[in-house]
Amino acid sequence: MPLFEERNYRKRINAGDMVSCHVEVKETDLWVSADVNLEKETRDLVFNLRQQLEEYIKFHPEFATSLLPFQDDIYAPPIVQKMVDITKKIGVGPMACVAGVIAQDIGVSLLEFSEQVIVENGGDIFLQANRPITVSILAGNSRLSERFGLLIPVKNMPLGVCSSSATVGHSLSMGIADVVCLVSHSAGLADGAATAIGNRIKSEKDLETVSVIVNKFEGIIGGVVIIDDKMATWGDIELVGL
Repeated sequence: MPLFEERNYRKRINAGDMVSCHVEVKETDLWVSADVNLEKETRDLVFNLRQQLEEYIKFHPEFATSLLPFQDDIYAPPIVQKMVDITKKIGVGPMACVAGVIAQDIGVSLLEFSEQVIVENGGDIFLQANRPITVSILAGNSRLSERFGLLIPVKNMPLGVCSSSATVGHSLSMGIADVVCLVSHSAGLADGAATAIGNRIKSEKDLETVSVIVNKFEGIIGGVVIIDDKMATWGDIELVGL
């Protein structure tokens, strides 16, 4: 896995009057917006979470590679227990939700220092703001990529918006979707479920039944799946043109 991947989409982020910073520690690459600059606080939180995860993987290397749910471990650090609990409910390996879990853990912790916090972790996002936020949907080479976004009202926050793709980035997907983007109050759940659903999208015909698949995952508010120029949407979401 590359330690750095240029994220050109960040050049198009408009955080309004919020202050943004970039924090990168090994594979963890965050863009954080808040009422004040929280670079130091974010970096400290990243080091803490990574230490928990890396120490556990040192003694349980299969945790990092398993594509199936991992066994419960009452002695595991908090981040590991969260990842195990989330992914055992949706049938994927624990690392499928790591970006979402990190984004939300850091975002919630940063709310101690700022009333507004947006944490973007490789396209997986935790949101808490005092105004509506529009999240653009990146879908690779699809003609629909960045043509519209999800409008997130204040009343729905805090919220996680997470994506999985077979054609964008280095996420592992066994399907063909250009993007599966899900919304949930748990960013970890949205992240893991996006992977689980993406794995099941093998053809454009699967777009017709994707809402049935999603209903198996309690806690998903809504979402979007794009394959080429075809799209399926469901749930309590609002799309706006960009």
